[in-house]
Amino acid sequence: MNIEKNYKYPKRIVCLTEESVETLFLLGEQERIVGVSAFVKRPREATRLPKVSMFTSSHYKKIADLRPELIIGHSDIQKDIAKDLIELGFNVHIANHRSIHGILQYIYMLSRLCDCPEKGDKLLSDLSIKIETAQEFAKNLQIRPKVYFEEWDDPLISCIAWVGELLELCGAEVVFKDKSQGILAKDRFVTHEEIIFQNPDIIFACWCGKKVKTHHIVNRQGYENINAVKNNRVFELAPEVFLQPGPAPILDGVDILIDYFTRFSKGEI
Repeated sequence: MNIEKNYKYPKRIVCLTEESVETLFLLGEQERIVGVSAFVKRPREATRLPKVSMFTSSHYKKIADLRPELIIGHSDIQKDIAKDLIELGFNVHIANHRSIHGILQYIYMLSRLCDCPEKGDKLLSDLSIKIETAQEFAKNLQIRPKVYFEEWDDPLISCIAWVGELLELCGAEVVFKDKSQGILAKDRFVTHEEIIFQNPDIIFACWCGKKVKTHHIVNRQGYENINAVKNNRVFELAPEVFLQPGPAPILDGVDILIDYFTRFSKGEI
């Protein structure tokens, strides 16, 4: 039996979600990417790559035509897509991390999968510095804001674990922190009554896949009694930054939150 000894790392990768795209670009391995999610916004160059997938559906023929050696996605929500692609004969990796540690572990794994461990270690070092910056800021924050982060409006879904951890790293008291540890979205369902009772100082809305209508939040029945509404502290955050389980929440999210919490502490918002 003549076995060809031509082992190689994957050179043609399809990314079903955004975090793998940004990670590969930051690792300098973007030449491996042959197809991406239609939701990709970071970095801008990635938006010019062939679009082959939404979050809950994919164009299998387009993917097949790209001849990928590896397909990467994220979360249980993509399990049916993964099953279909595996049945079509493709190698598929679906990550399912939910925490900041999981994000860092994912970057470590992806850098090894693409044979660039040194680049991965450098990126992980840069991200660790950002995390330390957030922790140092939080230690010196005079007033800790009570924050409700809304990931979806119907049904109401509060923040996923990495967002809650990021908010806390930057000095916030996180409303519904216990729910953020839930694996499924339904574990993070909340009610208007619960939000009103918690009375957050700041409301961050970050709806995946659609623009936030802050005036709808402000005008919800009973919300006029919430400090965040009374003091005009209802803000939209970019989902491509905060809802991406990759580098973006740490690289850019930390700076965004530090800016908000600095202005809150100074009474500027």
